[in-house]
Amino acid sequence: MEHHKPAREREVETLVPETPFFCSWSGGKDSALALFHAIELGASPRNLLTMLIETGDRSRGHGLPVSVIDSQARAMGIPLMTRNASWEGYEGQFKDALDELKKLGITHGVFGDIDLEGHREWVERVTLEKGMKAALPLWKMGRRELLAEFFAMGFEARIVSVKDGVLDKSYLGKELTPSVVSEIEAIGIDAAGENGEYHTVVTDGPMFSYPIRLDSKEIVSRDGYHFLSVIES
Repeated sequence: MEHHKPAREREVETLVPETPFFCSWSGGKDSALALFHAIELGASPRNLLTMLIETGDRSRGHGLPVSVIDSQARAMGIPLMTRNASWEGYEGQFKDALDELKKLGITHGVFGDIDLEGHREWVERVTLEKGMKAALPLWKMGRRELLAEFFAMGFEARIVSVKDGVLDKSYLGKELTPSVVSEIEAIGIDAAGENGEYHTVVTDGPMFSYPIRLDSKEIVSRDGYHFLSVIES
């Protein structure tokens, strides 16, 4: 079995203490754990950046209401920046945000990707084109290592979307726990959902000054996914 260095060793040369960074924020477990690692390295979180759909009412990847993303940002005391974009216009809007973040003195972007090479190539390219550097604290981290740390650090998250035909809708709204992860693995699905099999919303964690309380609404199906509509209670 391949041995992977701890995330801090992998990224310490990039994220030195006081490095001003933004975190590409989906609202889910991977971006939250990546943010946690960057803070643990002593880097300085200046902004969260979340990409929204064209109308600006929910996040593009996880389908979270912008009000929930904003509540997470306030609970962590980190300013939130958003951009509305179609998939076609995503890169242009993302780069526009990087221009603004660079003007604020931010030099690095933190991303929660684990091992999708295409994602890493994209984030490294767009940040480099804007004179910034990308850091991926979770890169090549073992799935069980990643999730074990997530739980050990006191993070709490719920499943808010599942890929149609891959994971049953009955998982929507479930708290992500070690037993739920074991169930997902037993089905033959990536434990961390790295290929989009499921997405989560983080409601508490070591960076949060208070937990986010959410109520579930209806299930909405679109674009090959089932989403649980949530609102802050």
